Amino acid sequence: MAARRTTPGAEDRPLSFIEQTRRAQLIEVTIRLVAEHGYAAASLARIAQAAGITKGAVLYHFASKDAVVAAAHAQVLDALVADVGAAVEAVPADQAPAAYVRRMIGHLAERPDHARLIVEAMLHHGRPAPEARWKPLAALLRDAREARDLGPGPDPRTLALITGGAIDAIVGEHLRDAAYDAGAAAESLIEMVEAAAFG
Repeated sequence: MAARRTTPGAEDRPLSFIEQTRRAQLIEVTIRLVAEHGYAAASLARIAQAAGITKGAVLYHFASKDAVVAAAHAQVLDALVADVGAAVEAVPADQAPAAYVRRMIGHLAERPDHARLIVEAMLHHGRPAPEARWKPLAALLRDAREARDLGPGPDPRTLALITGGAIDAIVGEHLRDAAYDAGAAAESLIEMVEAAAFG
């Protein structure tokens, strides 16, 4: 996702403030367009028009539509991982699974454009390796049992897979119906996870 520049050798120097600002603008525009219109409709021409620049100017910063969408997807995922990670780090190990569920749902419910971009990216570029999704939560569940002085319990992989599916369903329902209370649903899911993992 490196910038594409027309000046020979320019790719070896750091991005200027103006270039960083323009790239950030293009990424934000792309997130909004993909969320509102879908991947197929978020063309380079539409991205350029929404940003108020030419298609050639977009290509100066990103080599293709796929490149700008990939940069937008990476930014969205980085923000999600950082937010959920901070929530997990802020609590003791025995409370980490609840913090994970609460913040994962909260982050995506608060940022529906980000959630829609993630869905569109998966539809057009495939899902990431399943382990990337269930392994972090499985580790949190194992650590939480240990912190509570509990012996071996239910399979953490299975619990993480089930919980991940429930998170997806709650966020999906909130995207479909903004009035659906994702926060309350998160608390219900946490109660179920607590009962299954530690009850």
